[in-house]
Amino acid sequence: MSLFGLCMHFVRKVLLTVFLVLFYYCFSIGITFYNKWVMRRFQYPIFMTLVHLVMIFVFSGISRTIASWYTGKPHICLSWKLYLKRVAATALATALDIGLSNWSFIFITVSLYTMTKSTAVLFILFFAVIFKLEKLRSWLLAVILLIAGGLFMFTYKSTQFNLKGFILVLIASFIGGIRWTLTQILTQKADLGLQNPIDTMYHLQPLMFIGLFPLFMFSEGLSLSTSEKLFRYHETSTLLHMLLILAGGGFLAFGLCFSEFLLVAKTSSLTLSIAGIFKEVCTLVLASYLMGDQMTFLNWLGFAMCLSGISLHIALKVVYSEDSSNDKRVDKLHDLALTNVDTELLLRNGQANEESEEEDILFQ
Repeated sequence: MSLFGLCMHFVRKVLLTVFLVLFYYCFSIGITFYNKWVMRRFQYPIFMTLVHLVMIFVFSGISRTIASWYTGKPHICLSWKLYLKRVAATALATALDIGLSNWSFIFITVSLYTMTKSTAVLFILFFAVIFKLEKLRSWLLAVILLIAGGLFMFTYKSTQFNLKGFILVLIASFIGGIRWTLTQILTQKADLGLQNPIDTMYHLQPLMFIGLFPLFMFSEGLSLSTSEKLFRYHETSTLLHMLLILAGGGFLAFGLCFSEFLLVAKTSSLTLSIAGIFKEVCTLVLASYLMGDQMTFLNWLGFAMCLSGISLHIALKVVYSEDSSNDKRVDKLHDLALTNVDTELLLRNGQANEESEEEDILFQ
């Protein structure tokens, strides 16, 4: 390939990555502000989450059908026993993470939500070590101190701090650590066949709905049944307008999952992690301009400290993953060398046996 061809290939790859990152930003940042905007008008976050789950399930089913028609391969469908045994815990953790996160929007600002939610890295590390998906290394302590210290500085003497909302999103981050650890285990099980995120989303939604429905009935069921915005509406246009607003959030939720899948499939998980860091910055900047979130110099310093911890985690994880892959390459080369040596010895022994047989024939 000529130099011009290499340059054009590099430019196309860069443009594709930028397009996919911007596509991911549209859904990721969009759903954050959209849910906050909806919570100002319709303060039923669990019901909103249930609507989103139904829409994601429908869109996932349509996507699976189209993919099956295009590839000619059958759907992945788990048996009920395997489904309840392997998927139930992941679905419950995912439902609580999303439900509590949406609930917190009633009480806290977008900036505080974004900052607190970024601490999910700590809990993901914690549960990854417990489930032996990650080795306990000394640099993890530095990552934990940076992120925890940044969160403390961000919330210290904050004028827009709300304890109830902060606790809700912190619990959501904790459950999010369980969620993503279980999701990693679920998608890495080759016997389940859920490596495709669309299949994973399709199988998670029903159990997520069932797990979240009791919480909805306990906290919002009675209030929503007497609300004039939905069940006791006076005008059909009001009901349709509210359902359209809720459906918009469901479309953004499915688009977010789909855009993450595209970004990882066409680039790498490292690109998604780095894009996530800049996404947090963009969210905070937009929150200060669009939502009027007040942030002091100490808040920004704490946020920078937290991002430093996340960046350190990503960078060191890449280094250690490359070292482990190099070790695997060395082991493979070592095995290949031993195989070549064994082959050479066999050939030499065979040649020696032939020479000895020829000498015996000549002697006779």
